[in-house]
Amino acid sequence: MSFTTIEQATPRLHRSELAVPGSNPSMFEKAARCAADIVFLDLEDAVAPDDKEQARRNIIQALNEVDWGSRTMMIRINGLDTHYMYRDVVDVVEACPRLDMILIPKVGVPQDVYAVDVLVTQIEAAKRRDKRIGFEVLIETALGMANVEAIAQSSRRLEAMSFGVADYAASTRARTTVIGGVHRDSGVLTDRDEQGNRQYFWTDPWHAAQTRMMVACRAYGLRPIDGPFGDFGDPDGYVAAANRAAVLGYEGKWAIHPSQIEPANRVFTPSPAEVAKARRIMEAMAQAAREGKGAVSLDGRLIDIASIRMAEALLAKADAISTTAAR
Repeated sequence: MSFTTIEQATPRLHRSELAVPGSNPSMFEKAARCAADIVFLDLEDAVAPDDKEQARRNIIQALNEVDWGSRTMMIRINGLDTHYMYRDVVDVVEACPRLDMILIPKVGVPQDVYAVDVLVTQIEAAKRRDKRIGFEVLIETALGMANVEAIAQSSRRLEAMSFGVADYAASTRARTTVIGGVHRDSGVLTDRDEQGNRQYFWTDPWHAAQTRMMVACRAYGLRPIDGPFGDFGDPDGYVAAANRAAVLGYEGKWAIHPSQIEPANRVFTPSPAEVAKARRIMEAMAQAAREGKGAVSLDGRLIDIASIRMAEALLAKADAISTTAAR
């Protein structure tokens, strides 16, 4: 057992993360009224090179003039390998006190995060910002995945990591048919039965990468977020992808279309049955403590201090969701 204590990231509700192109201001008001926990206004992939500067101006105006409610507001800056990045950071952070977070794309090494951190720290000091900007990073290259544990420790501003499956697939030369989807050639054959027949089962080609990023996040107090599912005309596929991520321990998922917000919120919200069981665990352990017991049986299964931690985390999330719904 290790006695090392890892500080947890700034707590935020992060079930759904809506991507909104900065070059399309007609979408801003609708995004401000949506049910997404986090909205990020995009300056990177969703914006053509000729539109970058105008998109930046659009975002500054929107952050200052649109009523975004109490949700978390984030921008995705351009990559550090472009000449757009520093102006994205300087212009928006200096002008927009409403900004909560910055999403840094294609992070490959811890120094990528450090570079943005230095710039933001200087701006905050110069502008005397009261609210500290948080970071989310996109792990979407083989280099980023190879360094994911070091990246997870790169900055105290870091709160979350997103798995960027599209660029990751390109970086690893993976075969893919849809962003975030599975592939019919990724599967296993069963042994032959008595009649010589075999069955074929599809597997998840992203499981190993998602698991590695999730472990890095949970080890260092960050929120793991699943990235985009490209076919927004396939709600069943989206829910299946979200469920796979939730089972692994992910906190939420991107929505690249408003229709994906509701299923993301639903999948990553604890069910009434889960909440009720968590409360029963807390009650059973409280009773055990009164009786001087370190563990107790509930519904035929052992529960102990680890059960309390899991129940507390689930109840904290349920309470945060209830508070948001009540606003």
